[in-house]
Amino acid sequence: MTEHAVPGAWPRPDAAALARLAEVVDAVPADAVLLVDGLVACAADEVLVPAADRVRLVVLVHLPLGSADAAAAAGEQQVLSVATAVVTTSAWTRDVLLDAYALPPGLVHVARPGVDRAPLAAGSRDGGRLLCVGAVTALKGQAELVVALALVRDLTWSCVLAGALTREPALVDGLRRRLAASGLTDRVRLVGPLGGADLEEAYAAADLLVLPSLVETYGMVVTEALARGVPVLASHVGGVSEALGEAGDGPPGLLVPAGRPGALAAALRSWLNDGDLRERLRRRAVARCETLVPWSDTVDHVSAVLDGVRAG
Repeated sequence: MTEHAVPGAWPRPDAAALARLAEVVDAVPADAVLLVDGLVACAADEVLVPAADRVRLVVLVHLPLGSADAAAAAGEQQVLSVATAVVTTSAWTRDVLLDAYALPPGLVHVARPGVDRAPLAAGSRDGGRLLCVGAVTALKGQAELVVALALVRDLTWSCVLAGALTREPALVDGLRRRLAASGLTDRVRLVGPLGGADLEEAYAAADLLVLPSLVETYGMVVTEALARGVPVLASHVGGVSEALGEAGDGPPGLLVPAGRPGALAAALRSWLNDGDLRERLRRRAVARCETLVPWSDTVDHVSAVLDGVRAG
């Protein structure tokens, strides 16, 4: 397999990005399998629809573009309709595509992201060490989280917001102003993106992962937390419930409506005030850890789809 990078502001490409994609596609041998990320493929119908007569197109869809931007739906449908196979990262995404575009069910496959196992986090007695991992953007919901944290400032907790601060700088500035006005600057830390040992350290120190996203097709940070026995408080959106899963007597976390800071605050209050709840969710998180699948399983699922396309 050969990987080709295609520069551009995908999924909103300019003419230069589309031209570069066309060059890459034209160089692919006839009847070869061409796997394209959905953020590129679903925004490039003018390039890929004609090419589908010559190559075997497979599209890997993370987030259906049409679900977030109605103007993108027509092009996305055209691309997916001519694909030989489509791979999604959750059953939720598969259902969205089948419902939106009337695709044949046998065309769309699921390959959920895997996760690497890690040492279990020790957890603290009061459960007050909160962690939110994700680029700080409107869709990731950190603004709603900050509002919720202000509603529980009478309780003992601290929160680390780990993620890129450069995507939506105006939003980040607004969050900092809100934290200052609420007197939470010393309790909520925006630490920027973390990776490697720094991210491992953040997970190891956490009692609870908080994912307040407004949109989420799966939520890899959910399984990353569970791989360390860390329970999850998340918005009930997209494929998050798939990532959370079940363990023994229930889910290893709490799900709340998206975009509802009051509901998020109520769940945080329950977590912080109820030691039995914390112990129950920690026990479930450890049990769920045992059922998580490695990345090799994801690779096997995708490889099976590609092998089927080649054989067809």
